[in-house]
Amino acid sequence: MVIAMACDHAGYPLKITIKEHLKSRGIDVIDLGTDSEDPVDYPIYGKKLGEFVAAKNADQGIAVCGTGIGISMACNKVKGIRCALCTSVEMGQKARQHNNANILALGGRTTDPDLAIKIVDAWLSEKFLGQHHTRRIEMLDEM
Repeated sequence: MVIAMACDHAGYPLKITIKEHLKSRGIDVIDLGTDSEDPVDYPIYGKKLGEFVAAKNADQGIAVCGTGIGISMACNKVKGIRCALCTSVEMGQKARQHNNANILALGGRTTDPDLAIKIVDAWLSEKFLGQHHTRRIEMLDEM
């Protein structure tokens, strides 16, 4: 499995924590930046991650900004991306099961690192349930 990651300056510390966790699980991580807490614009990194995942250069992606809101909006502007901003383990599970989210967004300033790891693990461990959810995913992809 290959996970691409991107963040802005506010998401940088949480991105590093998640990246280390993923590597400890034997998951390959491609880091698309940013590489410090120096101010940058989240739309640049959300677009970069969205395009990278949409092009199938990674299996999935994780995006982090201050709240996760802005970078998730940027990711979702890319056709084929279903980025879900999750703030609980249950949301991480449902994002995969029901929405087949291919990018997970988290808030670096709003999500405790321990909770973020639990959300990531839950999101990665779930499978898309298909069935009636497939029709809804197809509707999203047609937009």
